[in-house]
Amino acid sequence: MDSKANLENLQRSGGLKAEPPDRKECDGLMRSARDRLRDASNSQLSFASRFDLAYNAAHASALTALRLHGYRSDKRYWVFQCLIHTADVSKVQVRLLALCHERRNLAEYEGYMDEDEALLGQLMDGATVLLNEVENLLADHW
Repeated sequence: MDSKANLENLQRSGGLKAEPPDRKECDGLMRSARDRLRDASNSQLSFASRFDLAYNAAHASALTALRLHGYRSDKRYWVFQCLIHTADVSKVQVRLLALCHERRNLAEYEGYMDEDEALLGQLMDGATVLLNEVENLLADHW
């Protein structure tokens, strides 16, 4: 089954909503991703702040990829899971983002943040690769 068919199945199951892409929204999401990723590299900030910035940069890029395919989701997790169908990313990258999503939820909802600099470095590297991939998609789309 191709990516388009997989996204259509996710829409039918209620995981995604069809919505035409909006250039202004996509440009804003990518601007946010670039700014957050740049700010995440500021070692003067706390680990929690840098992790949050890098995670949200990756999410903004992933959401842009989904929006470019004409969908959106109310679930942050689905935005990352759909990357296999919306951008040229590996399953390893998706698993990394899923792990970071779990860590983000622990921090956000349970107040627990394990300071793992290696994971933050992987997240920042992954977010950079994703940002570049989605910038290429964006350039090809319009």
